[in-house]
Amino acid sequence: MGEQNHVKFPQEVLDEYAAYGMDLPAVFSAGHLGTRMGIEIKEASADRVVGTMPVEGNTQPYGLLHGGASAVLAETLGSVGSMLHGGIRKVAVGVDLNCTHHTSARSGLVTGVATPVHRGRTTATYEVVITDEQDRRVCTARLTCLLKDSPLIDQMPPAA
Repeated sequence: MGEQNHVKFPQEVLDEYAAYGMDLPAVFSAGHLGTRMGIEIKEASADRVVGTMPVEGNTQPYGLLHGGASAVLAETLGSVGSMLHGGIRKVAVGVDLNCTHHTSARSGLVTGVATPVHRGRTTATYEVVITDEQDRRVCTARLTCLLKDSPLIDQMPPAA
């Protein structure tokens, strides 16, 4: 996914994860698929997640940005926002993703911005707007994640 050192996390979130010896940027990375696709998360909080992805290497046979690549970027960003909303005691898993593709991109970077539509106790929904370098909307997506108890919850002190 590229260098995670540039991700901007709220300090209170960094502190919460550090208390459990967890590398927050690694926990909230785009994973192996995101690495292969060149996704880089630039900013991350429960209120807003921003990430970029190159068009090159993520195209379909006509040389256009693949719609599935836009979906991977959207799910990555929405999942990060959902996990940050859920906190250290929850894990976010996608249960619904829809994408509307508005225009094509042939080169450069696309940028996705995920903002919350709903943040509840058991689900979180984020809208993700993906734009090209000319600020044209390439894709609008919506991701809903289920917030499940973290497998680490047994190792944590009771919630305050």
